[in-house]
Parts: sequence; structure tokens; C-alpha cells
Amino acid sequence: MEEHIIADKTLIRTAKVISAIFTPFSIPFLAFLILFIFSYLRIMPLQYKLIVLGVVYCFTILMPTLTIFIFRKINGFSPEELVERKRRYIPFILTITSYVFCLLMMHRLNIPWYMTGIILSALVVMIICVIVNLKWKLSEHMAGAGAVIGGLVAFSALFSYNPVCLFILVAGVLGTARIILRHHTLGEVMGGFAVGLICSLLVLHPLSNILFRIFLF
Repeated sequence: MEEHIIADKTLIRTAKVISAIFTPFSIPFLAFLILFIFSYLRIMPLQYKLIVLGVVYCFTILMPTLTIFIFRKINGFSPEELVERKRRYIPFILTITSYVFCLLMMHRLNIPWYMTGIILSALVVMIICVIVNLKWKLSEHMAGAGAVIGGLVAFSALFSYNPVCLFILVAGVLGTARIILRHHTLGEVMGGFAVGLICSLLVLHPLSNILFRIFLF
């Protein structure tokens, strides 16, 4: 009996670590790292790559985390209380605002569409998640994972690399972790993944992103 309890605690701790590593905030930054490591974009000057990664980090990780922390402290909410659906909208709005500024900054720096489109894709995913969450709680973690896989599929022909199988495995592990922690049901996990995958393909795939490229430029 004691061995089962220890195993359960270990499983829960592992699930928490996985959820903490693959947070929705880290997804765009991870996507840029993948581009700069696995595609021909690795030949770009180091200074340029650091500037792009710095902008992405500031507006997709640092600013949302900081503003949500301040919001939580002002209102006296614990991290667990923000999991409730009715309290998730302000963090969503704060994050969306940061992503809009990131999109504007990247546009101002004349960063190519295939990189700017990653931020736009994440922005579209968040907006849809906000709308859907009015009735149904989606998994933002899995929406981010689905967006990454959609982006890899969209870019695989353009950059001649295709590490999709690896990230499908990561998405499966992440979805399992969210269910183990009881933050989401199987339906919420699958729904979030589908939203992220479809939005990412629509925004980034060369056959369907014409309107979005017009929007960006």
C-alpha cells in the first residue's frame, strides 16, 4: 500500500514538472528555438537570433508572467484559484495584450512572415480559447502543443526538416500529465490540441495563410 502511495506521489510530481516545463507561455519561444536549431535559419547571425529571441521572450514569457503575478497579488488569488474558469479571463486578456505588442514589435523590425506568423498563430489560438472557455474549459497547454505540431507540419516543406513525431510524443506526455493532475478531462485535452493544431495550420501553412500574410504586411 505504501509503495502505491509513493508511486502515485512520484507520478504527480513528474506530471507537475512536465506541465511547468511546457507551459503555454514557453511555446512561442520554443518554436523559435526549433527554427533556429533545426532549420537553415541556424546560419543567421547570432546577434539577429538573439534579438528575435529576446523580443519573443520579453513579450510572450516575461510580460505575461509579470502582469499575471501582479494581478494575482493585487486580488489575493493563489495560483490554484486562477485555474477556475471564471477567473481565467483577466490573465487571458493580459497575455493577449502582450502578444499584440510582440506582433507589432516584430512587424516594426521587419521580421519575415514565417516568424511573425508564429506569434499571430499563438494569438489566434488564445482568442479562440477565450471564446470557447465561455462554455467549455479547454487545455491551453495542449492548445500550445497542437500549435507547435501544426507549425512543424506547415514549415516542414519550407525548411526541409520534420521532427513532428518527437513533438507528437511530447504532446501525448503533456496531455497525460494534465489529466493526471486533474486540471482537465480527456475531452478538454483533445479539444485544446485540435484548436491549436487547426489554428496553426490555417495561419502558417502556405496553402491557407494568404489572408494572414496580407494582414501582417
